[in-house]
Amino acid sequence: MYKGSCLCGKVRFEISGEIKDIVCCHCSECRKVQGSAFATNGNVEKGSFKFISGDSELTGYAANSDQTKYFCKHCGSPIMSVKKSEPDVVRIRLGTIESDISERPKAHIFVGSKANWEEIAGDIPQYEEFEPGRTK
Repeated sequence: MYKGSCLCGKVRFEISGEIKDIVCCHCSECRKVQGSAFATNGNVEKGSFKFISGDSELTGYAANSDQTKYFCKHCGSPIMSVKKSEPDVVRIRLGTIESDISERPKAHIFVGSKANWEEIAGDIPQYEEFEPGRTK
């Protein structure tokens, strides 16, 4: 069981299942939404994700016709995104999870557009765009 929240604590959630497909994304969109060099995201099954409080405190941004990103409307913390094309998946910003996470990132993606001041360290595979096997 994982517990998480936004910075101000108005939005709180639990995850009762595994976090899958964790990646560190270095694309310009993730850098802007996270306000940092990259965003670390992971997928959870919709049925294992539950708001404890504050789901009405979220605001959405339609990033494109398929994906909506959700933020706390008070503190601005990015919480999650959902895609119409993947209705059973919630993509979580791992920085909002307060519990220790047992799963680990499997890749750095979009390193071809990473910030010029960033140096990626470690031995996690790096890919110019999406990791192999994923097209979007």
